Amino acid sequence: MAFPDVSTAPSKAAADRDETLADRLANVPQIGTLTWIGVRREHGAALVALESAEVLAERGLADDVIARGRGGSKRQVTLVQAEHLPVIATLSGAAQVTPFMLRRNLVLSGINLVALAKIEFRIGDDVVLVGTGPCEPCSRMETTIRPGAFQAMRGHGGITARVVRGGVIKKGDRVVALGKAP
Repeated sequence: MAFPDVSTAPSKAAADRDETLADRLANVPQIGTLTWIGVRREHGAALVALESAEVLAERGLADDVIARGRGGSKRQVTLVQAEHLPVIATLSGAAQVTPFMLRRNLVLSGINLVALAKIEFRIGDDVVLVGTGPCEPCSRMETTIRPGAFQAMRGHGGITARVVRGGVIKKGDRVVALGKAP
Protein backbone atom coordinates (compact mmCIF):
# COMPACT_ATOMS: atom_id res chain seq x y z
CA MET A 1 0.00 0.00 0.00
CA ALA A 2 1.40 3.39 -1.02
CA PHE A 3 1.04 6.45 1.16
CA PRO A 4 0.50 9.86 -0.40
CA ASP A 5 3.45 12.22 -0.35
CA VAL A 6 2.53 14.89 2.19
CA SER A 7 6.01 16.30 2.65
CA THR A 8 5.17 19.38 0.57
CA ALA A 9 1.84 20.11 2.26
CA PRO A 10 2.05 22.42 5.27
CA SER A 11 1.38 20.56 8.49
CA LYS A 12 -1.11 21.77 11.08
CA ALA A 13 1.82 22.28 13.46
CA ALA A 14 3.57 24.48 10.89
CA ALA A 15 0.38 26.48 10.33
CA ASP A 16 0.02 26.91 14.10
CA ARG A 17 3.60 28.22 14.29
CA ASP A 18 2.82 30.76 11.56
CA GLU A 19 -0.04 32.20 13.59
CA THR A 20 1.26 35.00 15.80
CA LEU A 21 0.31 35.59 19.39
CA ALA A 22 -1.50 38.74 18.26
CA ASP A 23 -3.56 36.60 15.85
CA ARG A 24 -4.47 34.18 18.65
CA LEU A 25 -5.41 37.00 21.03
CA ALA A 26 -7.61 38.67 18.41
CA ASN A 27 -9.48 35.44 17.59
CA VAL A 28 -12.32 35.06 20.12
CA PRO A 29 -14.83 32.63 18.58
CA GLN A 30 -17.26 32.55 21.52
CA ILE A 31 -20.51 34.52 21.29
CA GLY A 32 -21.67 36.00 24.58
CA THR A 33 -24.93 37.40 25.93
CA LEU A 34 -25.66 40.63 27.80
CA THR A 35 -27.54 39.43 30.88
CA TRP A 36 -27.75 42.56 33.08
CA ILE A 37 -27.49 46.35 32.76
CA GLY A 38 -27.07 48.76 35.66
CA VAL A 39 -26.34 52.45 36.14
CA ARG A 40 -25.44 54.67 39.08
CA ARG A 41 -27.19 57.98 38.76
CA GLU A 42 -25.00 59.66 41.41
CA HIS A 43 -21.58 58.93 42.92
CA GLY A 44 -21.96 56.44 45.73
CA ALA A 45 -25.60 55.69 44.83
CA ALA A 46 -26.96 52.19 44.50
CA LEU A 47 -27.19 50.74 41.01
CA VAL A 48 -30.48 50.83 39.15
CA ALA A 49 -31.16 47.81 36.92
CA LEU A 50 -32.37 48.52 33.38
CA GLU A 51 -33.83 46.42 30.58
CA SER A 52 -32.08 48.60 27.97
CA ALA A 53 -29.75 51.58 27.89
CA GLU A 54 -28.52 54.22 25.51
CA VAL A 55 -24.73 54.09 25.17
CA LEU A 56 -22.99 57.34 24.25
CA ALA A 57 -19.79 57.31 22.18
CA GLU A 58 -16.73 58.30 24.23
CA ARG A 59 -18.95 58.79 27.33
CA GLY A 60 -20.62 55.61 28.68
CA LEU A 61 -24.20 54.64 29.57
CA ALA A 62 -26.48 57.69 29.23
CA ASP A 63 -28.04 57.48 32.71
CA ASP A 64 -24.77 56.63 34.48
CA VAL A 65 -22.81 59.16 36.51
CA ILE A 66 -19.64 58.36 34.52
CA ALA A 67 -21.23 59.54 31.24
CA ARG A 68 -21.81 62.98 32.78
CA GLY A 69 -18.10 63.33 33.57
CA ARG A 70 -15.42 64.34 31.14
CA GLY A 71 -15.13 62.19 28.05
CA GLY A 72 -12.15 60.18 26.93
CA SER A 73 -11.83 58.08 30.07
CA LYS A 74 -10.64 54.48 29.75
CA ARG A 75 -13.29 53.50 32.31
CA GLN A 76 -16.52 54.55 30.57
CA VAL A 77 -18.22 51.17 31.06
CA THR A 78 -17.47 48.42 33.58
CA LEU A 79 -18.22 44.78 32.80
CA VAL A 80 -18.14 41.55 34.77
CA GLN A 81 -18.57 37.95 33.69
CA ALA A 82 -21.75 36.23 34.96
CA GLU A 83 -19.86 32.99 35.48
CA HIS A 84 -17.65 34.74 38.08
CA LEU A 85 -20.48 35.77 40.42
CA PRO A 86 -20.75 32.34 42.08
CA VAL A 87 -16.93 32.11 42.18
CA ILE A 88 -16.74 35.41 44.07
CA ALA A 89 -19.49 34.21 46.42
CA THR A 90 -17.65 30.98 47.12
CA LEU A 91 -14.27 32.63 47.65
CA SER A 92 -15.72 35.33 49.92
CA GLY A 93 -18.01 33.04 51.89
CA ALA A 94 -21.09 35.01 50.83
CA ALA A 95 -24.34 33.14 50.28
CA GLN A 96 -24.81 34.99 46.98
CA VAL A 97 -23.20 37.79 44.96
CA THR A 98 -25.43 39.93 42.74
CA PRO A 99 -24.57 42.52 40.08
CA PHE A 100 -25.85 45.22 42.46
CA MET A 101 -23.11 44.31 44.92
CA LEU A 102 -20.32 44.42 42.34
CA ARG A 103 -21.24 47.89 41.05
CA ARG A 104 -20.48 47.02 37.41
CA ASN A 105 -22.54 48.39 34.50
CA LEU A 106 -22.86 45.24 32.43
CA VAL A 107 -22.89 41.51 33.12
CA LEU A 108 -21.98 39.22 30.21
CA SER A 109 -22.13 35.45 29.98
CA GLY A 110 -20.70 32.91 27.56
CA ILE A 111 -17.56 34.83 26.58
CA ASN A 112 -14.28 35.27 28.43
CA LEU A 113 -14.02 38.95 29.34
CA VAL A 114 -10.26 38.78 29.73
CA ALA A 115 -10.14 37.92 26.01
CA LEU A 116 -11.90 41.24 25.31
CA ALA A 117 -9.59 43.34 27.47
CA LYS A 118 -7.58 44.80 24.55
CA ILE A 119 -9.82 44.38 21.48
CA GLU A 120 -13.02 45.80 20.08
CA PHE A 121 -16.32 43.98 20.63
CA ARG A 122 -19.92 44.63 19.67
CA ILE A 123 -22.98 44.43 21.89
CA GLY A 124 -26.24 44.16 19.98
CA ASP A 125 -26.38 45.60 16.48
CA ASP A 126 -24.67 48.95 16.94
CA VAL A 127 -22.64 49.46 20.10
CA VAL A 128 -18.89 48.90 19.84
CA LEU A 129 -16.64 48.95 22.91
CA VAL A 130 -12.93 48.43 23.27
CA GLY A 131 -11.60 46.74 26.37
CA THR A 132 -9.13 48.98 28.19
CA GLY A 133 -7.98 46.74 31.03
CA PRO A 134 -8.97 44.96 34.21
CA CYS A 135 -11.63 46.37 36.53
CA GLU A 136 -9.94 45.87 39.86
CA PRO A 137 -12.05 45.53 43.01
CA CYS A 138 -12.27 48.46 45.37
CA SER A 139 -12.39 48.53 49.16
CA ARG A 140 -16.19 48.97 48.99
CA MET A 141 -16.49 45.26 48.25
CA GLU A 142 -15.69 44.66 51.92
CA THR A 143 -18.98 46.35 52.87
CA THR A 144 -21.23 45.63 49.87
CA ILE A 145 -20.46 41.91 49.94
CA ARG A 146 -18.59 41.07 53.16
CA PRO A 147 -15.10 41.17 54.65
CA GLY A 148 -12.75 39.20 52.42
CA ALA A 149 -14.58 40.06 49.21
CA PHE A 150 -11.80 42.37 47.99
CA GLN A 151 -9.40 39.42 47.87
CA ALA A 152 -12.09 37.09 46.50
CA MET A 153 -12.67 39.43 43.56
CA ARG A 154 -9.02 39.72 42.53
CA GLY A 155 -8.83 38.25 39.04
CA HIS A 156 -12.64 38.10 38.83
CA GLY A 157 -13.53 41.81 38.85
CA GLY A 158 -14.12 42.06 35.11
CA ILE A 159 -12.87 44.69 32.68
CA THR A 160 -13.25 48.35 31.85
CA ALA A 161 -14.09 49.60 28.39
CA ARG A 162 -14.31 52.73 26.27
CA VAL A 163 -17.27 53.35 23.93
CA VAL A 164 -16.14 53.48 20.29
CA ARG A 165 -19.64 53.63 18.77
CA GLY A 166 -22.84 54.35 20.65
CA GLY A 167 -26.36 53.05 20.26
CA VAL A 168 -28.91 51.15 22.31
CA ILE A 169 -28.27 47.88 24.13
CA LYS A 170 -30.79 45.58 25.78
CA LYS A 171 -30.70 42.49 27.94
CA GLY A 172 -30.31 39.41 25.77
CA ASP A 173 -28.15 41.16 23.13
CA ARG A 174 -25.36 39.14 21.59
CA VAL A 175 -21.75 40.03 22.39
CA VAL A 176 -19.29 39.41 19.56
CA ALA A 177 -15.54 40.02 19.51
CA LEU A 178 -14.51 42.03 16.47
CA GLY A 179 -10.88 41.03 16.86
CA LYS A 180 -9.38 44.43 16.06
CA ALA A 181 -6.87 45.97 18.35
CA PRO A 182 -7.59 49.65 18.97
